[in-house]
Amino acid sequence: MGQPVASRGRAATLTLGKAMLNKYARAFFTRVLTPFATFLIRRGVSPDTVTLIGTAGVMAGALVFYPRGEFFWGTVVITLFVFSDLVDGNMARQLGRSSRWGAFLDSTLDRVADGAIFGGFALWYAAGGDDIVLCAVSIFCLASGQVVSYTKARGESIGLPVAVNGLVERAERLVISLVAAGFAGLHKFGVPGIQYLLPIALWIVAVGSLVTLVQRVVTVRRESAEAEAAAEAEPGARTSGNAAQNGAGAAPGARNAAQGAGGAPRDGGAAT
Repeated sequence: MGQPVASRGRAATLTLGKAMLNKYARAFFTRVLTPFATFLIRRGVSPDTVTLIGTAGVMAGALVFYPRGEFFWGTVVITLFVFSDLVDGNMARQLGRSSRWGAFLDSTLDRVADGAIFGGFALWYAAGGDDIVLCAVSIFCLASGQVVSYTKARGESIGLPVAVNGLVERAERLVISLVAAGFAGLHKFGVPGIQYLLPIALWIVAVGSLVTLVQRVVTVRRESAEAEAAAEAEPGARTSGNAAQNGAGAAPGARNAAQGAGGAPRDGGAAT
């Protein structure tokens, strides 16, 4: 689930690591992790391998711990593997690699990681959590998150800018959910009432994702209409321009014809 900004081709969407660490913390950890990234390169490990391992770690943290209600330890495991996001980016920069494949792999594995996290919540509420409503909310968060990402990718693929961020994007979804899950897990350590943070967070993510989806759909519809109107107006503008040019070219010919008509009597008079 790695996503280096400069080298791997996906600057549009923040990854899990970039969502959880502000720019100053990222800069600090990048410096700290550079020797480790260099070590992996010397051992022949590729950035793609680190990306795959990072995603596997997130999936393990979400699908092993969350369905059992171990939200604190699950979040700890996920957070540890978040650093792979910084490592693979560091490796890609050191190697000078930039590829469409890296961008595709990052984007695809981001969706897998998101699905594992919200799927883990859904499994907990479907079984030990015994709350069918929150199970449904978790599934909605999973599905809406995928669709929100798809709307932007699809809009951009047909040539539209999709110039809207939205209320709750991937970064916000993950930070809200994981921070709430980590704190909610402290309930097992005797902290009273804190377990309600996760349900509140899931409702916030669900509503925010729905709003963001509507925002993006409306934006794509507006941009599509504007693009089609501009395309229809362009041929008309070209036709008007050509007509004006043709009219300007015809003016000298008209003057020549007028002069010829005026010269006929003089010729005739001279002949008489």
